[in-house]
Parts: sequence; structure tokens; C-alpha cells
Amino acid sequence: MKTVTCCSDEFDPSALTVEQALAYFDQQLTPVVGKEQVAIRKALGRVAASTITAPASVPPFHASSMDGYAVKATDLPQTGQAQLNVVTTVFAGQPSDQVIQQGECARIFTGAPLPKGTDTVIMQEKVTRQDDVMTIEAEHRAQQFVTPKGADIAEGDTIIPQGKRLTAADIGLLASLGIFEIGVIRRVRVAFFSTGDELCSAGEQLKAGQIYDSNRYTLYSLLQQLDVNLTDMGVIPDQPLLIKDALLQAATDHDVVITSGGVSVGEADYVTEILQDIGTMNFWKIAMKPGRPLSFGYIGDSVFFGLPGNPVSVMATFQQFVQHALRIMIGVQTSRPLRFSVPCVDSLRKAAGRVEFQRGILHYNQQGELVVRSTGVQRSSTLRSMSDGNCFIILPLDCTYIEAGEQVLVEPWEMSITV
Repeated sequence: MKTVTCCSDEFDPSALTVEQALAYFDQQLTPVVGKEQVAIRKALGRVAASTITAPASVPPFHASSMDGYAVKATDLPQTGQAQLNVVTTVFAGQPSDQVIQQGECARIFTGAPLPKGTDTVIMQEKVTRQDDVMTIEAEHRAQQFVTPKGADIAEGDTIIPQGKRLTAADIGLLASLGIFEIGVIRRVRVAFFSTGDELCSAGEQLKAGQIYDSNRYTLYSLLQQLDVNLTDMGVIPDQPLLIKDALLQAATDHDVVITSGGVSVGEADYVTEILQDIGTMNFWKIAMKPGRPLSFGYIGDSVFFGLPGNPVSVMATFQQFVQHALRIMIGVQTSRPLRFSVPCVDSLRKAAGRVEFQRGILHYNQQGELVVRSTGVQRSSTLRSMSDGNCFIILPLDCTYIEAGEQVLVEPWEMSITV
């Protein structure tokens, strides 16, 4: 009688769902403590430590949105024509102190502040001018082609909420208000390493029976996208004392420790046993494929993630769990991956019992419709499927077959699609 569920089994009643694991992180994790002031040019991708409000309005004055003439609305003709005297010219960045009286107007250019006494702009193409007399027809409305003070931002508005990861548009927005520094949450410190006697780092000479370690390079790249401070501790051999020392060293001065491999049930999978000795751990089986084994817990004050050893499983568990957890610790506003349904070009099969994150390629068909196709072989060791793909095709736990043309749920890895 079988008493241990292995990774090849599809159904395991003790396994957590993906949603249960995510909810656990929501309950357990909090943002790291500490912040720093940085110049806005160095703030891209950082997380706002506090809410930023606008110290002034943008624009700070009523501005012309066209090249033309600034007039009083009361001078607009209801029928026929009206003639107004041009008494001044206003350029962008050069406000005029002259007050425009009844029967007068000002030549004005885009972005220039409206002179006192005016509230409407007439496009230059809609007037005739002879010397300093401008003539307009009865076809205009009050306040046209005027950008009001505060139309973009009103003084006191919240412009950057606490916990927002700053984008290029945010940097420009801060600059538009004259803000040149911002308080951001300090970077999360992450240490990571792989375990296994069979692993060799890229650039080294393979020995008999060895393979190159891809997981560290994958994790390095995934972590870089989150803007954390990284320490790559290399490959640790399958020797308990070396693994224990590496874990304790990593936990000393890092907020998060991540390993790949060694959390299964093999005789040389020492990580699980060591973690039970030095930390507080949860060893989970997740009802997902690839990536069933996952460990989460604490070594001292450091959060620990033990990821599977297979390359695709590493990426799947990182993108579904570790990324979510790190975003909480970074202080980013709560969010979930973008998911939507599209037709699947291929028929797909799976066994019931686990949610499958199959690798797919989102693309536009000849009719210009967004569809998805499979990358082919879906083994958890086939890293090529992640390189070829640009999304997960998410097949529900009880699903066994998807017919070609049927709608499937996809989760893109990037916001743009190669055409």
C-alpha cells in the first residue's frame, strides 16, 4: 500500500491549492522595515515609502492649448462679426502683466498663461487680422482651447500612493511638480544558491556526470526584474555541513534565502532535514504542475523558499509564489498576474488532480485575432519550452482535455507580444 505521494502522482488530497498558498503569504508576510531618499532619476522601479501629494497645481495657471488669440468670452459675437484690438503678445514662459479690457485681445501661443481679463482662445486659423485689429466670426464658445489651472493635477491631490512601484510616467509626473527626490522602501536583500553534486556553473569545465546549472541564472534574472539586492552564493555540493553553513550564512544578513533542489524525498536531498533543524518550515505539496514540492518558512528572521530542482518548476513556482511574496516584502500594492481567455490553436491533454501551467505562445493569427498555441513538450526539465513561450496556459484542476479552438486562460509573462 502506497503511503507517500510522489511528484508523479496527479491527485493528492493533502496538497494545497495555488490560491491557499498565496493566501498564506498574504497573512504571514509584511514589507521590510527601512527607507531611503533617492533622486527621481534613480527611483525607477523602486517602491514609494509614503503617499506623495501635489505641492502645486499642474498647470499652475490657465494656459492656452492653441496658437491664437486670448479674448473675453463676453466679446464673442452671437451673430455677424466682432473686431478686437490686439494689445499684447504672450509667449510660453513669458507671462504678460497687461490686463485685457473689453474690446481687446492678446496674441497668444500654445502653453502660454492667459493674461488677466481673458478666458477664451480663438485659433489663429479662425481669425483675420489687419495690423493690430483682429476680426472673428460668430462660431466660438466660451472657455474653448483653454487648459484650466489644475486640469492635470490639483494642489493636494494624491499623485503617488504608498506602495506604488514607480514607472517612467511617475518619474515625469514628479518632475512636473518640481519634486527631485522621493522616499522609497529599501531594497529587499536576497541570497540564493543551487544544491547538487551534479551541477557546474556556466563557464566552468564539466566533469563526468555533471550538467550546467541553469537555475541560478534563471533566478538571478527573475530577481533582477523585481529590483532587489542579490547575492549569488553559487552551487553548494550535496554535503549536509556545507549546506547548513550556507543557509546560516545567507540568513545572517539577508531578508530572503532561496534554494533550488534538495527539497524532495531522495536520499541526497538534505535541505529538508537541515531546515527542520535550523528553522521553522512548512514543506508543502502544491496541487500544480510543474512545481509540486515547495518549502516556505524562516531561518531566524529570514524568509526561506525552497524551490524544486527542475528548471521549469523553478520558474513556475517563482512566478506564482516567490514573486508574489517578494512583492509583499518590497511593499508593492497587492496585485495578481494579468490573466485573460483566448482561443487555443492546439488540442491539449492533462490528467485531473492538479492545475497545470503549460507553456504557450500568444500570437496574432492571420485574421488579427489573439490566440495561443502550445510550445510542445511540457516536461518540467524542458527549459526550452520557457524560452520559446511567452505565457502560461492555465488548465484547471479537473480539466483533462481542451479541444482545438476552445477558450483557455492565459497568463502572459510580458505585456508585449512579438509579431
